[in-house]
Amino acid sequence: MGEPDGMILSHFPFGPTVCFGISNVILRHDIKGKVDPMSEMYPHLIFHNFSTPLGKRLAEVLKHLFPMPKVDSKRVMTFANQNDYIVFRHHNYEKEEKDKVKLLEVGPRFDLKPFQISLGTLDQPEAPIEWVLRPYMNTAKRRKAF
Repeated sequence: MGEPDGMILSHFPFGPTVCFGISNVILRHDIKGKVDPMSEMYPHLIFHNFSTPLGKRLAEVLKHLFPMPKVDSKRVMTFANQNDYIVFRHHNYEKEEKDKVKLLEVGPRFDLKPFQISLGTLDQPEAPIEWVLRPYMNTAKRRKAF
């Protein structure tokens, strides 16, 4: 089997559609150590460093992939912006003591690089493009998109 290199998220019926490149993929069965069976509880979501308008837009799109978790859910999914890559990690947690929490990575983990946001769905090729990555047009080296 091959390794995934892209992902398209399309919210039906009206959009938006976000296209991502995927890198550094480590699937659930490739994680070292004992991996517990997957919990079916809805996860809590953490979004770190999504501060620009584009970052807030991406966080909003990703947030709507998951239903609202129950308070007692022990699953956490983290989306962290690091140099315009969205680093995804999936953990279960346990409270050991009053102030200590133990994280157990359950996978998968990967990095996402968004390259296009369109306002429609996949079956609407004429949908307006909201944002597209243009890596060779940035004039400042340190400019970050989100």
